[in-house]
Amino acid sequence: MAKDNKTNVMRILDRAKIPYKYYFYDHEDGKIDGVSVAHKLGQNVEQVFKTLVTRGASRNFYVFVVPVAKELNLKAAAKSVGEKSVEMIHVDEINKVTGYIRGGCSPIGMKKQFQTVIDSSCEQFPSIIVSAGKIGAQIEVEPHALLNFIGGKTAEIAQ
Repeated sequence: MAKDNKTNVMRILDRAKIPYKYYFYDHEDGKIDGVSVAHKLGQNVEQVFKTLVTRGASRNFYVFVVPVAKELNLKAAAKSVGEKSVEMIHVDEINKVTGYIRGGCSPIGMKKQFQTVIDSSCEQFPSIIVSAGKIGAQIEVEPHALLNFIGGKTAEIAQ
């Protein structure tokens, strides 16, 4: 791949010597939801994950990574980070908080590393696919390598 086609996420993983595969997909049709992306890549929707950002009752931000065909269980998510409750941040806040835009939010390379929880279903796969930090790009990485790199943990947070 040409060096200028790499996303910041890919460069970060390269520097950390974490192996990954990358995928690019056409997004001109406007279909950037996770299920559409999984279908475009010919991948199992249970193995493609989306990155969601929340705010806890404490006003701290948390990142949750769940399969694209599922939703975040807010109660389970709050419990996993020791919060009374969490709520999704508004789409307008995504860039300000993470440095990413909707449809291109990755658990890797945010402006600040927030506490991150990946749904425990990731453990049933040798690799999972997450955003590479921009619309049209995804990376496939071993779940434990990702967890170790971002200092994350797993919990049952999807429904």
